[in-house]
Amino acid sequence: MELWWRAIREAEPGPKWAGLFAELWPAYKAWWLREGEDARPTYLECLRALERHMPEIVPIYEQLCALAGGGDLAARFLSFYRPPPYLSGCSQAIWPGKEPVLVRNYDYDPRAFERIVLHSGWQGRRVMGTSDGLWGLVDGMNDAGLAVSLTFGGRRVVGDGFGVPIILRYVLQTCTTAEEAGQALARIPSHMSYNVTVLDRRRNYLTAFLSPDRPAIMTHAAVATNHQERVEWDAHARMTASVERERFLLQRLTLHVEPEEKFISAFLRPPLYSTAYDRGFGTLYTAVYRPRKGEMELRWPRGRWPLDLNEFHEASHLIMTPDPRAVSEREQ
Repeated sequence: MELWWRAIREAEPGPKWAGLFAELWPAYKAWWLREGEDARPTYLECLRALERHMPEIVPIYEQLCALAGGGDLAARFLSFYRPPPYLSGCSQAIWPGKEPVLVRNYDYDPRAFERIVLHSGWQGRRVMGTSDGLWGLVDGMNDAGLAVSLTFGGRRVVGDGFGVPIILRYVLQTCTTAEEAGQALARIPSHMSYNVTVLDRRRNYLTAFLSPDRPAIMTHAAVATNHQERVEWDAHARMTASVERERFLLQRLTLHVEPEEKFISAFLRPPLYSTAYDRGFGTLYTAVYRPRKGEMELRWPRGRWPLDLNEFHEASHLIMTPDPRAVSEREQ
């Protein structure tokens, strides 16, 4: 596959973001309405939920709604409150060396992925990360030296809450330490089960197991794949090899401290690297976050893209994702 990636910088919501919205809104609108408009909450419900749980970012939300044209449906979508359910794969882990480093694989459907690294300075907080939902993030870092990343939590239940990308945006807009992030994650409702790993510049970290039907569980886990304390959706765990990937990472963490480069390189090979693109769980990228240095790096088997929070440059890259059949042949 050939996938174009873009790095976009805009300090305040403006014409660049409006252009992204115009480009991506037709696909997002179709996804948002796939269960019918009545299945989605009203604008008033969305606004009240944001005001109750994430009031600090309501001004940003209102700016984005205005840039999107002020329409009712777009405003409801941008709240990311009670969105349609969606599944991903993903693996993430904290490197056990001295320097704080968070490494993750994002496994998802390439047809439903923005392929955008967004650098923003909204409300005076610089944030850089992989965009989802036009202002949400699936992983990212802020100028306080806080990095976050998510994986699907491996449970079928869907409930009353927000899509997790907007929760990650909120964390990076308002928090400076892993402790503060944990407090936010514990109180903001998530509409599905997700695992969020947080790492700060002092190497404090946690993994929060979020669920819509039970309180969030805060752990000191350095590894997260696609289940929580135990496997609750056997078919999904088998299909994504969630337990096998978790064991593989735990072994690398507990046997000895590997050099940083060797640890990162393991994410670009099986069992962590997935070629299940036809099932929507192929590895689209590996991200490396070094929050103390303000560095983010995207990696693929045939490419590497370093990005710097303090010296961020807009660019575009054509990434050649390996043909799954070729990968399979090499593994045999």
